Amino acid sequence: MTESKPSNGRRIIDYMARDYDSLLQAMRAQIPELLPEWQDYESEADFGNVLLQLFAHMGDILSYYQDRVAGESFLSTARSRSSVIDHLSLIGYKLGTAAPAAASLTLTVPEICDDIITIQQGNAFATKSQADKPSVRFEYTREVDLTIDCSKLNPVNGHKHYAGIPVEEGRLVQAEILGESDGQPNQRFQLPQPGLILRSLGQGQTINRDITLLVGEEAWSLQESLAFSREQQPDYIIDIDAEDRATIIFGDGAFGAIPPKGSVITATYRLGGGRHGNVGAKAIQTIVDASQLTLLGATATNPQPATGGADRETIAHAVRQAPAVFRSLKRAVTAADFEALALNFNGVGKVRATAAGWNTINLFVAPQGGGYVSDILKANLLAYFEDKRPITTLIEIEDVDYVKIFITAKIGVNSYYDADVVTEQVQAVGGHLLAFENVDFAQTLYLSKFYEAIEAIDGVDYVTITEFRSQRETEDTAASRSKRELEDGKIELGDHEIPTKSPEADYAAGLKVTLEAGA
Repeated sequence: MTESKPSNGRRIIDYMARDYDSLLQAMRAQIPELLPEWQDYESEADFGNVLLQLFAHMGDILSYYQDRVAGESFLSTARSRSSVIDHLSLIGYKLGTAAPAAASLTLTVPEICDDIITIQQGNAFATKSQADKPSVRFEYTREVDLTIDCSKLNPVNGHKHYAGIPVEEGRLVQAEILGESDGQPNQRFQLPQPGLILRSLGQGQTINRDITLLVGEEAWSLQESLAFSREQQPDYIIDIDAEDRATIIFGDGAFGAIPPKGSVITATYRLGGGRHGNVGAKAIQTIVDASQLTLLGATATNPQPATGGADRETIAHAVRQAPAVFRSLKRAVTAADFEALALNFNGVGKVRATAAGWNTINLFVAPQGGGYVSDILKANLLAYFEDKRPITTLIEIEDVDYVKIFITAKIGVNSYYDADVVTEQVQAVGGHLLAFENVDFAQTLYLSKFYEAIEAIDGVDYVTITEFRSQRETEDTAASRSKRELEDGKIELGDHEIPTKSPEADYAAGLKVTLEAGA
């Protein structure tokens, strides 16, 4: 509360009052001394009291704005995405756009088909739409056509199969006219549609050519900055705002060329990305835009889940990640450099870098949301490191080793609680503690953490965990180790291992729950 205190004959005001109530109380406290004739100042019907309330209200609003301005002035306290973008631009760090999920499709055609099938850029496939969520579109994104000679495929059970068609979630926008150059420096053209997929740069151009920009008939090059572009160099940069709207920015004639006056600016780019693209196995079943396949009666599906889809980079991730990227100077020398730069590549969820020799780095990569690295993500990541690694250093990208965790909890439920509801809540404990976002490499899982989380659930009378063990993909059983893990109350994982819940039905929700008899 604001107080005025006399000091050396002068009144000193304490400005700590910032909210409506404190400001109103502080002003009222001055009335007996400054306006002793005003006796009815606390009456709601008094017009002077109305004025005081209005002043307090405006003071509260101004205090809020002052706090916001102060908070947005520092990276660690900024909450506005636009403020964070401005702060990070000072060190050359750009927030990542949403990353598309990737999948590998298997094409099935009738046994009598001997045609030559051509899969072209933009051919689309999709999941089936449902009442609670729309379909997810996947496209073949490579510029080189994929040719399949059906006459060379071996028939199996009346059909022919071709595996390994790479697709990515998203939608291709072709030859969209952005405008016409007026010959002025620093021209800006905004893409009409938000949600541009733009992965980190490698060797001065976008990976997988997420965007192609034509000035007239000439293709210009995307750069991270125009600071090193010469006056006639056909370069441009892309600025993405807090609303995910992308703006094409050209040079001023000294740093980057100015598009010739009258030139038509045309862009071909892809939209999409996000976690919703991480669909399950066999979810992609619809041929959307591939007329040749439709006429042949072909079908397509994904035997394995789609992986690598990630939402746009969050403020928290950028604040945590940007200093490490800045310290690396965007050059990968140490293992920490490789990890920091790999995590800056949207679509990578977790990574562990280890030296396999004097000139070889193994990157153990888990895509966003878990799963295994797709061929597309692997190729993009290698291209991303091409101008960041020492020229003699080789990079090998490996899949992480997922360790299945089996937990069984025997619980008693208080009589006045719904046993089914409590059981679901207990199962969710395992799902939360073993969620991909909450685990890491070489993590130690403690039995006590599961006891603590389960006992905190309303309705649980008591709990006994009778099973607490791990299982690697390469083993069938390890009874002695499983017994030791339960007795020791902890599960220790290796440097390249990440814990995950078991896909078995009893454990799929997170952990297995049995109700104590009579509970």
